[in-house]
Amino acid sequence: MKISVIGTGYVGLVTGTCLAETGNEVVCVDIDQDKVRRMQEGEVPIYEPHLDVLFLRNIEAGRLTFTTSLKEGLGHGTIVFLALPTPEDEDGSADLKYVLGVAEEIGKLISEYRVIVDKSTVPVGTSEKVHAAIAKSAKCEFDVVSNPEFLREGFAVDDFLKPERIVIGSQSERAIELMKKLYKPFVRSGNPMIVMDEKSAELTKYAANAFLATKITFMNEIANFCERVGADVDKVRIGMGTDSRIGKRFLFPGIGYGGSCFPKDVKALHKSGKDSGYEFQILDSVIRVNHKQKTILIPKITKYFGEDLKGRRFGVWGLAFKPETDDIREAPALYMIEELLKRGAEIAAFDPEAMENVKRRLGDRISFAPRMYGALEDADALIICTEWGVFRNPNFTLMKELLKAPVIFDGRNLYDVEEIRSEGFHYESIGRG
Repeated sequence: MKISVIGTGYVGLVTGTCLAETGNEVVCVDIDQDKVRRMQEGEVPIYEPHLDVLFLRNIEAGRLTFTTSLKEGLGHGTIVFLALPTPEDEDGSADLKYVLGVAEEIGKLISEYRVIVDKSTVPVGTSEKVHAAIAKSAKCEFDVVSNPEFLREGFAVDDFLKPERIVIGSQSERAIELMKKLYKPFVRSGNPMIVMDEKSAELTKYAANAFLATKITFMNEIANFCERVGADVDKVRIGMGTDSRIGKRFLFPGIGYGGSCFPKDVKALHKSGKDSGYEFQILDSVIRVNHKQKTILIPKITKYFGEDLKGRRFGVWGLAFKPETDDIREAPALYMIEELLKRGAEIAAFDPEAMENVKRRLGDRISFAPRMYGALEDADALIICTEWGVFRNPNFTLMKELLKAPVIFDGRNLYDVEEIRSEGFHYESIGRG
């Protein structure tokens, strides 16, 4: 099949590459000329495990190409995916200017039937707006389909190639049959393709992300309460997770969620509720608690060192919002760093993938270590903000030699409390005393 993907961010690039991997001819469109040139030369513009192998293979096979021409893209694909940014607006709503702007251009350019697929995470009712924007100028038949993505950064390739489910929001039999044909290779093991109306499909994505964000936030509150009463959140988590109604996933407490999806989607659903006259009281609490949780280690740090941190130097391990990505959007580490800088502290940071992105944002306000242990040299304490695998089994002897004093504030509960204290560290984590 001939496919076009408009937008080459995380979702668009993974979508285009994985669709090419099953034999489709895919053209990806982006307005960034330099980015398109680099992709044409075989450079993957994002870090996503395993994407580079598929990316290069399909470029070499001629199944994956790139262009800055929307006209060229629309002339190629019968199915056209919109994988465009929907950034958070000032009032918390999703800004649809990119989606609707491209939709208007599509209406002017298409000359034969096209299926326009909303792949971006968009509020309920967006498909109707996209349809109206295209219909202003379109002189041929077209359908608009809602097909939300459920890709986890760090696991996006595997999630696309082996999806737990595929949601198709459409009431057009013609469009539904084309979408089923396209996705058939991905559900050979029997995982469902669920067909529903467009509004239900749009809400499904928001509801799923909001529920997972709520689950994380609930465990963070339980962890904070554990500290007050002397309970161990790890034991509570295990006791809860063995209940099949609850499950083991998303029960790990820490310094809050970040990234491109959860913060933005929770706020957008909350705002959509307000716009419809409905108050999501749970989501209101989730937003407030998560914002506070991102700096929950600061009181522990200031209790140990005092409010004035001038002259104090901290090593920070982890800058990305989660491991296996270079994405720093809404990363708790950045909130932590800002609070430490306000108090006069110096920061030396290390992250396996995200340092270049943070350099572009923070410049020389902090220093960056080329290796993880370099961040500990002459530091008063280590602060762990992201649970990268490389941090899980470090050389504690070397750490003690490099740090001014053996002090760790762990925002991801990487180490066993008794073991790390037996190594001679002052160790504080989340919800474990």
